[in-house]
Amino acid sequence: MKRRLLLALLLSLVPALGAEDDRPVVDDRGKPRERADRDDLPTLWIAGDSTVKCHGDMRGWGQELGAFFDPEKINIVNRAIGGRSSRTFHTEGRWQEIVDGLKRGDFVIIQFGHNDVGPLGERGKFRGSVKGIGDETEDVEKPDGTVETVHSYGWYLRHFASTAKDKGATVVLCSPVPHKRFDGEGEYIPDWEEWSDWVEACARKERVHYVDLAGAVGKKYAKLGLEKVEPLFADKGTHTTAEGAKLNAETLVEELDDLRGRPFRSYRK
Repeated sequence: MKRRLLLALLLSLVPALGAEDDRPVVDDRGKPRERADRDDLPTLWIAGDSTVKCHGDMRGWGQELGAFFDPEKINIVNRAIGGRSSRTFHTEGRWQEIVDGLKRGDFVIIQFGHNDVGPLGERGKFRGSVKGIGDETEDVEKPDGTVETVHSYGWYLRHFASTAKDKGATVVLCSPVPHKRFDGEGEYIPDWEEWSDWVEACARKERVHYVDLAGAVGKKYAKLGLEKVEPLFADKGTHTTAEGAKLNAETLVEELDDLRGRPFRSYRK
């Protein structure tokens, strides 16, 4: 209890980085969809937000993941897009596009959360999901008068996992990559702890793989210290530079290599 109270106090002193970053709006709607290079190979599909795929000075870990895999053995198709939450990735039909392209033996890595945290309505750009992993819903009226039934963060993740499994794919649910969060003494503050628990619970429920990316990357940030972590970010603390994206991708691959059954090892460089 004391530990939780202390953590809450520390977090109250740290700005909500994801909400206050002075950064350009990430709008990738005009970008062409990535597609598999070879139909005769399995494909690793990636679903996520701008921390997974971005442009300009900001880079996501999904853009660096291909460097760790053999292109003669597996395709990498990064369908992550900036500004999306688990909710909007679903409602815009982007997840269904992945499902339609899946074949037995493919892989899917999923990471959402950075845009799920906001309000459900206009103040949150109609991106937020109901907090938690239950089956509760909330109805939200859109500007055009239509009403959207919004599900929980966990509902969307479970839907992604179950529909991909039904197509014979191997699924990995990841907790979100952490923000740059340090206290006044320069100590790293763990990020996404409750949300990581939610992602893990969804993975257990659907019997798919789980990677605590928030925890694994956070441990590296804590070891590096604020001075060395600073240049890994392209803004106040949400989006990474190319070097930051490489660190996150490398960390993810290390975790993938340790998954039960080691499903990715034979495709690695």
